[in-house]
Amino acid sequence: MPDLNRRSALSGIAAALVLDGCAKRWPKGANGEERRVNFYNWDTYTGETTLADFEKATGIEVRMSLYANNDELFARLRAGNPGFDVIVPSNEFVTRLGMSGLLQPLDHGRIPNMANLAPAFRDVPYDPGRRWSMPYTWLVLGIGYRKSKVDGVPDSWKWVLDSDRYSGRIGLFAESDDLIRLGAKYLGHSVNDVGPALMTRVTDMLIAQKRHVKLFHRDEGQDLLAAGDIDLVVEYNGDMAQVIADDDDLGFVVPREGTLINSDSLCIPAGAPRPDNAHRFINYLLDAQVSAGISQTIRYPTPNAAALALMPGEYRNNPVIFPTGPGMANSEYGRFEGIGHIRAVDEAITRMMAA
Repeated sequence: MPDLNRRSALSGIAAALVLDGCAKRWPKGANGEERRVNFYNWDTYTGETTLADFEKATGIEVRMSLYANNDELFARLRAGNPGFDVIVPSNEFVTRLGMSGLLQPLDHGRIPNMANLAPAFRDVPYDPGRRWSMPYTWLVLGIGYRKSKVDGVPDSWKWVLDSDRYSGRIGLFAESDDLIRLGAKYLGHSVNDVGPALMTRVTDMLIAQKRHVKLFHRDEGQDLLAAGDIDLVVEYNGDMAQVIADDDDLGFVVPREGTLINSDSLCIPAGAPRPDNAHRFINYLLDAQVSAGISQTIRYPTPNAAALALMPGEYRNNPVIFPTGPGMANSEYGRFEGIGHIRAVDEAITRMMAA
């Protein structure tokens, strides 16, 4: 299985790929738009031939640019859309971008492949009625571990957030908001509405745990675990599925307290110069065969029921890609809770890192 990491984007080249190509003259299609789509995406987050196949089928060229995280995506669009037609924000950022006027509403009539989605993904808390977004993948955070190095299955966040048992062999996720939300979940609360008292409690717990943590990673945790640098790591199920395919001494579990559910979505940003082509591209990505090809490559769970039906059993029945059990029953989507919450989280993690 290739080393595919949803968040290993090549930061710094994001707009360059699109803007460097703007001097080229594209012929116009019957809809009056240039025959191209500028796609702003995470790295290694399509099938091997997805973009070339779309061009072959439609005559529309896809130029893909890469970003490293949702904050980078938001900052670029807030400064003015430089020409992107389709973007892939995570669920909380769909809400934030929509509230900020940085997304175009989708025309569902131009996305008939929306019918392929599983019912649970057709109407979601972060985008009621799917006004702004179509789901591309979904994913959960859990604990990846090396079976031969730990005593049992680490089925509680305590193993990584509140214990010295594996001191110096733990990798924590460096995403500030995720750390606070997971800490709140471990302490018996929702991942949302983390007020000042609870945030202080979580921060104090992380400060006490920090001396037992070997590193805070930017979502390369599965590689560090596979290399033997650590024995326990907070990581996404899709990333872990990639390395477990090559090493049966590795495992993954969603802790029983529950976790944070995420979903990456297809959206059209405000000011997109080719909205009709953007709708065609989104509809294409929701085609059953196309979506199955993407999921087979990137190993993340698909929200596309028609695509799932085409997938082999080793994908459909993979307990890492599709985890079950009490942890999943207790899991939630995170909500966008405003700039005040973001500042409070940043202050909390800054305090933790400086301690």
